[in-house]
Amino acid sequence: MAGALIDGRYLVHSRLARGGMSTVYLATDQRLDRQVALKVLYPHLAEDSSFLRRFEQEAKSAARLSHPHVVGVLDQGMEDGPEHRTAYLVMEYVPGRTLRDLLRERGRLTPRQALALLDPVVEGLGAAHAAGLVHRDVKPENVLLASDGQIKIADFGLARAVSTSTGTGALVGTVAYLSPELVTGESADAQSDIYSVGILLFELLTGRQPFTGDAPIQIAFQHAHSTVPAPSSLLPGLPPDIDELVQWCTAPDPEDRPVDGLALLGELRHIRTTLTDEELDFSPDDGVVPPDPGVEGATGIIPTAGREGNFPTDVVPPVVQHPTTVLRRDASDTRVIGAVPPGRPGPPPGSTAGRTGPARGSTASRSPRNLQKQQLRDAQRPQKSLRGPAARQRTAILVGLLVLLGALAAVAGWFFGAGPGGIVAIPDVANRSVQDARTILDQQGITSVSTDEVFHEVVLAGLVVGTEPAAAAEVRRFERVELLVSKGPELFVVPEVTGEDRVSAAETLIGENLGVGTVAEQYDDDVEQGLVVSQDPAAGAEVRAGSAVDLVVSRGPEPIRIPEVTGLTREAALQAIEDAGLVAEVLPDPVNSVSVPEGAVALQSPATGEARRGTVVELTLSAGPRILRVPNVFSNSEEDAVAALEAAGFQVEVDYTFGRPVLGLVAGQDLTGNQPEGSVVTITVT
Repeated sequence: MAGALIDGRYLVHSRLARGGMSTVYLATDQRLDRQVALKVLYPHLAEDSSFLRRFEQEAKSAARLSHPHVVGVLDQGMEDGPEHRTAYLVMEYVPGRTLRDLLRERGRLTPRQALALLDPVVEGLGAAHAAGLVHRDVKPENVLLASDGQIKIADFGLARAVSTSTGTGALVGTVAYLSPELVTGESADAQSDIYSVGILLFELLTGRQPFTGDAPIQIAFQHAHSTVPAPSSLLPGLPPDIDELVQWCTAPDPEDRPVDGLALLGELRHIRTTLTDEELDFSPDDGVVPPDPGVEGATGIIPTAGREGNFPTDVVPPVVQHPTTVLRRDASDTRVIGAVPPGRPGPPPGSTAGRTGPARGSTASRSPRNLQKQQLRDAQRPQKSLRGPAARQRTAILVGLLVLLGALAAVAGWFFGAGPGGIVAIPDVANRSVQDARTILDQQGITSVSTDEVFHEVVLAGLVVGTEPAAAAEVRRFERVELLVSKGPELFVVPEVTGEDRVSAAETLIGENLGVGTVAEQYDDDVEQGLVVSQDPAAGAEVRAGSAVDLVVSRGPEPIRIPEVTGLTREAALQAIEDAGLVAEVLPDPVNSVSVPEGAVALQSPATGEARRGTVVELTLSAGPRILRVPNVFSNSEEDAVAALEAAGFQVEVDYTFGRPVLGLVAGQDLTGNQPEGSVVTITVT
């Protein structure tokens, strides 16, 4: 489509990326004169009216989301052509590369690097979740690392439109990052995105994905029936907090995960502030090169072939013909597989998922729990009959024991019913004061309450963010409930970046959880071109994470136009050059000049153009005209006389005795002897 003009507005230049659902082009919005990324759907999708309605609805939802860490949706439309319909989506163009490119380059990252990269991704997801949007396809290919240091997540809402068009038995996503509930056919929510973030963090830390297999369906079964291992199982020595964060995000039950991106963001930043520098910079020097991410296989995934540009791509599935069909495409692309049944039927052939215990019937299968059950069964078999005189005594004892047990049961019933052991649901006390929250909990009989302070981007300082366990969770009244009290947003100190070049300044700001705002340029005589002259906010100021810092970059000294001073007196020329910010130097040797008076400027170097402040301009003064001897042209013909005088350096005027030449001979001349060069000599011709 290079060279095509879409909808009379978008001029296509070149292809950036291609997937199963669409092709992404670099284009120019001719109306607003800016570069955009143009996603053009394949013709068979553009002809599906029901899909187009869903696609348009999801595009509108994504366009309402405006966040610095989310790729903006700018426009959406359709154009009917002679052969087929063109349906397109216009997005913000982000030059740079993807997180997948960074993983291919580095293999794995330190906890500091991984958490810093994940922070803006989770912040963008949190904003989307707050707006009611679910991404459904979080993966390294959809995380864009812009050339100016910005980190953005792309393709919001598109997977939902695709999944709706495939029917109820299909599931859309990248198999390596799918949550268990999506694999088993349940609907996606914010906690499904959190699971994908956990898989992404595992991969950033270890250089590989937690589940691998010979076919995508094997990986899907492992997501549904296995638990994601701790990253330290591959990299011993990782901080326990990192393991807990990954396993919290990837809990099989969605209710055990963070409720949304904002909840995860607060914990993510809390961990970054509590880990030591040694833990954040942990990188084992074991000489082991982690598997290269790319195509799923037994040891990870290998690089994808046929990619172009820096944009993530998506794959829309054709009509699913069988509920367990797997569409084989690029392993990092969005794909469609049939939903895995919610039960535990066991892994597919060739998979090792779920084979964690010994074979049935082996000696090892007789666990302590099984032995205990067997002993209880044996104890219920009578060993001898109750006969003889002691039987009545035993019966009385048994009756007493039964009465005692009944009393204990009644006490236990009260204790675990209306008493302290009763089960109650934790009320929602978010955005309330600590005192109000304690009162509400006390009304439910929950009296063992503690508090802990956490950073939060939304809840005001001093108010309750939530509880641990979370609201609606069922606990016994005597159990301890912790109130999470907001300390307000976490503030970060703005670093000093003046004197750094533009790229280094951006890297420094991103490393401190900040972003780059507007970058202006100005001339500066003292700061080298390309270095930062000033910043706003200034160094040392405390701002929220992700805040933009505006930079002013030097263009070097401002060029000065050289003034024209030839013909001016020495004093006037010196003053004009100094006023312009230049330096005047008068050369010692003057030159003769017919047109410039003696003592004035006859020559200057450089004469015109622009120069930097302090440049030297050389001036040569005039010595006036030369003194020459006037030739005697008496009795010469008019023509010879004029030629001789002009050759000697004089100007000639002719005066005719009779008003016109008669004899044509010179009868007289007014100047003789030595005269200034260029003087006018008048001759009289008869």
